Amino acid sequence: MNDAAVVESPQQLNAAPDQPHTDQTSYFTSPGTVTPADSPAKAASGSRSSADLLRRLSLVDGDRPAIPFLDPQVEYPALNLTGRILSATFCIPHTLGFRSGRDWDIRPRRGTSALFDSFAHLSETGTVWDHTLVGWTGEIKPSDEIPSRPQSTVEGSSSSRNSLNKTLPVPLNNLSAPVPVDGSIRPSAPQPHEKQLRRDKGGKIVPVWLMDRSEDDKDDVVLVDQGRWRRYAEHEIYTLFHYKQHEPTDGRAERRWWTDYCQMNQMFADRILEIYKPGDIVWVHDYHLLLLPSILRQRLPHIHLGFFLHVPFPSSEFLRCLSRRKEILTGVLGANMIGFQTFSYSRHFSSCCTRILGFDAVSAGVDAYGAHIAVDVFPIGIDAAACAKLAYGNRVIEDKIQRIRAQYAGQKIIVGRDRLDTVRGVAQKLQAFEKFLERHPEWRGKVVLIQVTSPTSIEEEKEDGGHKMANKISNLVAKINGLYGGLEYTPVFHFPQYLSQDEYFALLRVADVGLITSVRDGMNTTSLEYVVCQRDNHGPLILSEFSGTAGSLTSAMHINPWDLIGVAEAIHQALTMPAEEKANQQRISYRHVTTNTVQLWQRTYLTRLLANLASFNQSFSTPPLDRALLLTRFRVAKKRLFMFDYDGTLTPIVKDPQAAIPTDRVIRTIKTLAQDKRNAVWIISGRDQAFLDEWMGHIPELGLSAEHGSFIRHPETDEWENLTEKVDMGWQKEVMEIFQHYTEKTQGSFIERKRIALTWHYRRSDPEYGAFQARECKKHLENTVGKKWDVEVMSGKANLEVRPTFVNKGEIAKRLVTSYGIGKGEPPEFILCLGDDNTDEDMFRTLRATKLPQENVFSVTVGASSKQTLASWHLLEPADVIAAVALLNGNLSGSTVDATIAAGYS
Repeated sequence: MNDAAVVESPQQLNAAPDQPHTDQTSYFTSPGTVTPADSPAKAASGSRSSADLLRRLSLVDGDRPAIPFLDPQVEYPALNLTGRILSATFCIPHTLGFRSGRDWDIRPRRGTSALFDSFAHLSETGTVWDHTLVGWTGEIKPSDEIPSRPQSTVEGSSSSRNSLNKTLPVPLNNLSAPVPVDGSIRPSAPQPHEKQLRRDKGGKIVPVWLMDRSEDDKDDVVLVDQGRWRRYAEHEIYTLFHYKQHEPTDGRAERRWWTDYCQMNQMFADRILEIYKPGDIVWVHDYHLLLLPSILRQRLPHIHLGFFLHVPFPSSEFLRCLSRRKEILTGVLGANMIGFQTFSYSRHFSSCCTRILGFDAVSAGVDAYGAHIAVDVFPIGIDAAACAKLAYGNRVIEDKIQRIRAQYAGQKIIVGRDRLDTVRGVAQKLQAFEKFLERHPEWRGKVVLIQVTSPTSIEEEKEDGGHKMANKISNLVAKINGLYGGLEYTPVFHFPQYLSQDEYFALLRVADVGLITSVRDGMNTTSLEYVVCQRDNHGPLILSEFSGTAGSLTSAMHINPWDLIGVAEAIHQALTMPAEEKANQQRISYRHVTTNTVQLWQRTYLTRLLANLASFNQSFSTPPLDRALLLTRFRVAKKRLFMFDYDGTLTPIVKDPQAAIPTDRVIRTIKTLAQDKRNAVWIISGRDQAFLDEWMGHIPELGLSAEHGSFIRHPETDEWENLTEKVDMGWQKEVMEIFQHYTEKTQGSFIERKRIALTWHYRRSDPEYGAFQARECKKHLENTVGKKWDVEVMSGKANLEVRPTFVNKGEIAKRLVTSYGIGKGEPPEFILCLGDDNTDEDMFRTLRATKLPQENVFSVTVGASSKQTLASWHLLEPADVIAAVALLNGNLSGSTVDATIAAGYS
């Protein structure tokens, strides 16, 4: 082997930590732009935004990614960490078999090896974490029905001397993985057997027992249809996340599956809460548990919670096709940080939050319910050192390699290994190989494709009743072998089965080309293991650009699996590639795989989660309105002042501003409140006079303020007072011209012309393009009109408003508080002020600055408790506002009111 072909082993890389690793394939920011901090906590301190925080964390410790070398409890004292991590994943790393009267049969589970490796690493004695895994047991079967894992071939046995297709074990099931039984089995209650799982060498395991029902008179549980817990996730979410759509149905089955999905997430939450302690970190994994973050957040508002999605996330155009799209998105948004495999997946998620939920989102995070949820990219890796240890130095594997090479002597070997899923692109691979043999007849007889398809683990794929996928692959194999094969040459060897570990590594090591043609995939760990196994052989890797690994393995040969001719030519290029070019590609890929391991992935994720928690102070919380205290203060006061915002406070925010009309209950509640002579009730809104007159003007006792305080109408009058009549309004012409320009460029936008203010609405426009145009329009206004006139450009909820600077709700609030102190000179004894957006913060600021006793002032923001606000209390939504006012009106019975006070109802 020449000097150009030398590639370091994982051990060599780990043995030289002082040498800089310059890896162009890494997504981490390159060094040299700033002076590195000593620790992630110091790097995060002083960050001005989520994007700035992300940049700072990428530069910790020079050119190496941020890893918490110190004890997190010491680095982040404000988080009050316990040092415990509770990882929630759909299934535990074992399958359970029931054996009556004996211990349970526990065997390793196939799939998601990288994730299980990360759990094992967190559970090692040398880490700073105390790790516990929470997961479903999976389908429980009688022990004799659980297939054994294919064993390594024993050296010297008769089978080991045969060809590869004879040494591979008999398929467990050519078409599907083991499926749950539909008959009833009755194991005894599971709790006593959890001790077996707690002794697992991979760490503590707390199983979630999903049961159909328990027998009342016996210590038994009944398991009938265990596959029900998978169905919604794997029929609906998995397929749509991989850009597949079902034919329309009557929806009854989907509703049952959704109920099971919600119940399963609820049972996971119950299990976690049994062992949770304040200061624990909860890390939720993958699409089966998309609702779990919000369920936990509702029960534990200050929980430290991260989520990671291991599969692709679709664009908003596809996610819109999911009937439960809003529930799925809001479920995930209960996390403090959400991680994805690639930037495109994170971008799709942020876009969906904007387009479907209407939240402000950028690449670094989403602002939802008054909180910031970080969104970041963490390409998962493998345990490269463990993989190399298994693949090399094993005599059995070396013997298998020699036998495979002898069997295919004189032929190049192309290897493909995929699950029997439609998204793995096996059919496209075979079609491209057929096209290759057609276009390059010189390779006939000189190259073979060995394709291994292991049974699927996805519920929907298992239920392929017509075996369409398996039949299609079999037909393609037969067609290729019939066209280009003969008695002495078989172009394609197809093995629809699991491989034993030594057979798998022998196949990856002996390959001349690795071929992965996924049509949609998350992180394909086979490609990473192939790179490790090609340490000496340097076989090129042909990788689908639709695989999540493509963004990490930039030196691989990227192909579009739908372009059959392009894939065929890539195969030819790989087979004829010069040795030096192959060695160079392998060096780059090997460097990345052995540096960006699953251990680094796990540590980087936790570091950024902690830094985000510390930086954005997620523990900030405005307490819910204490209605008992509110009612007590209200009852003793003789002089009361009420100030209500309109949109988002009395009525929900809607796309069409003219559709935000008050309900009968709102009108009745406000009218009843205003009819009490002790109450002064005002609506202070950004709406114009005409709208307020039309919908609220028929209540004579009600005071109205329009256009953020530009106009005022006192109770018992029909006349509006213009507080800005002496102001020069010449700026309006210039603003109208600018608004008109952006209206023509932004489909769905429109201009609302008020008496004083001008408002440009883009709520009906594409949310991302509308927000972009609003930012451009605001810059334009600030650089032109804003420099010439005494006006203010305000960003609202999907709108821009220009108004005189001195006009705001705070001035009206000050005016009202002062005016109600005239006469006897006694100020209001009780003030309730409610609003939901930035314009209402002016009222809250004014009330804080008054000399009134603050125990008599109730400033209430409408929205999430984590919203940054000057208000002292919060209510979640307009319905809660009306309920609180109804309580003051006495619409509850006397006994209920008294009970409310006694219980401290909030």
